[in-house]
Amino acid sequence: LLHYAVLFTVFPVTVWLPAIFLSGLMSALIVTPTHQSEEMFETYQPDWVTAQFQSTRNAVTTNPFSEWLWGGMQYQLEHHLFPSMPRNRYPALRERLIQFAADNKIPGGYRESGEFEILRMNWNLYKSVAEADAVPGAPPTRGRLGQQGAIRETNSPAAQQEKAKIDQTVVKGNGPAL
Repeated sequence: LLHYAVLFTVFPVTVWLPAIFLSGLMSALIVTPTHQSEEMFETYQPDWVTAQFQSTRNAVTTNPFSEWLWGGMQYQLEHHLFPSMPRNRYPALRERLIQFAADNKIPGGYRESGEFEILRMNWNLYKSVAEADAVPGAPPTRGRLGQQGAIRETNSPAAQQEKAKIDQTVVKGNGPAL
């Protein structure tokens, strides 16, 4: 917390506010693609090492700036298997893990994609989730009872849809749908 005290005291708001938001954005752009584009497990995985191989994907960087920008997180598998290892050692570990995956017939093997390809894969995943049909029985995404007032009190497209649903329900004689 001391670093935040220094940040807020020494630097003007025009420096620290964008820095905080930019660091959050960069973290999201770097960490999520190496996790979300891989398998999700419905049941417990007893083989922890294989689960790490199947649930992470490394990003292949194209230049020294990208290497620096990813901050070692382009070696996501190495990071998961050896979290206390200094990140400058990850590149040397890569070849050993490729060989380990081949020798032990790890499903999918050592997974890696180009830095822009992995970002595109992540974007496509977000897009498919956003366009997917609702899961029956899933909680509503527009708030629960008692939380929907803020949606209905605006002129947003979501509010217009909610008002139209209520109007249709009232016309049918079923009362307001809350």
